[in-house]
Amino acid sequence: MSDSDLGVRHLCRGIVTNPLGLHCNMSTGRAPHDESEHINQFLGGLSRAVERGAKLFDTSDSYDYGHTERAIGEFLRRHPKLPLQLSSKVGQLRGSAKHPYAGRHIHHQLEQSLENLYAEQLHLYTLDSFDFGPDDRYLGNAIDVMRTLREVESIKAIGMRGPSVSYVASPEEWAAEAERFLYLFRLIKPDVVWTRFNAFTPAVSIEGDDLFTFTARHGVGLVLAAPLGLGLLTGKASSRAELSPRHARLIPPHMKQVDEGLQGLRGHSGDAPGALTQLALRSSLQRGEQCVVVVGFDNEQQVEESYRCLGLPLTPEELGAVDDAYADFRTRLHEKVTRSPTKELQA
Repeated sequence: MSDSDLGVRHLCRGIVTNPLGLHCNMSTGRAPHDESEHINQFLGGLSRAVERGAKLFDTSDSYDYGHTERAIGEFLRRHPKLPLQLSSKVGQLRGSAKHPYAGRHIHHQLEQSLENLYAEQLHLYTLDSFDFGPDDRYLGNAIDVMRTLREVESIKAIGMRGPSVSYVASPEEWAAEAERFLYLFRLIKPDVVWTRFNAFTPAVSIEGDDLFTFTARHGVGLVLAAPLGLGLLTGKASSRAELSPRHARLIPPHMKQVDEGLQGLRGHSGDAPGALTQLALRSSLQRGEQCVVVVGFDNEQQVEESYRCLGLPLTPEELGAVDDAYADFRTRLHEKVTRSPTKELQA
């Protein structure tokens, strides 16, 4: 990354990284006979990202039940000297344990992730769920285990998931989610918050601040995932026929509102190839110096497009105009989904 404003960033203590990394998730609904081809495309994407300067690879043990981690591990076996920074998550898979956060299950999952990833340490390990059992029975155990893992340097930093709400959530549900996040944040004391952020993301107020101001005030880093809205914000998924399996669960009932919102953004981006991608990436990258963005991909062409489209930084005026366009986008889409609600709109 050669753009002058994209030097290394201090995500948190112990993690200095380039601001654009990869969100690695192979769970795309591929057919069994396509598996080997899909893995090769995925590995090609990892290679291209490294060539482009990516350091942080973000994944989860729940992505395709560890298959994504194992694919990354295969890549690292082929390139053992690469100075990569690995991020994974825990909290979705229970296995034979009573709960994903019960007993030594977090420790066991970390050992499995390290084996999958062909690694000795994770830079970031994130608690991927707000569910800590009845009456938060396993919350204290999860906190103790994560802190111990950090102390013995099996992980460098503790992460927790950010607040997440859908477009059909009521204001009361939004407020409850923010309150739950704040309660857990105060107890866990994470080094990093991992959250999805793009034009679809509803705003959540935490102690009167947005998430960016809140985390900066507390000296906590932010990993922003899905900046392209699973590809919908690039302007390429303009019809049902063009939607990939991971898009298909999202949009067909609301594609008109998405297209209208993107048309409004083109007034700021123009029609040049990659212009919408640049706006989506830049509007995430410029949220704060504590923010690192991880972009999803299926193949090396998508990785190349993301890095090629970074371009120059947006001016404050341009960033404000994009924010206004995104806010209008969300308003019109919210009005649509509340009239015909679907719990699937979670880009």
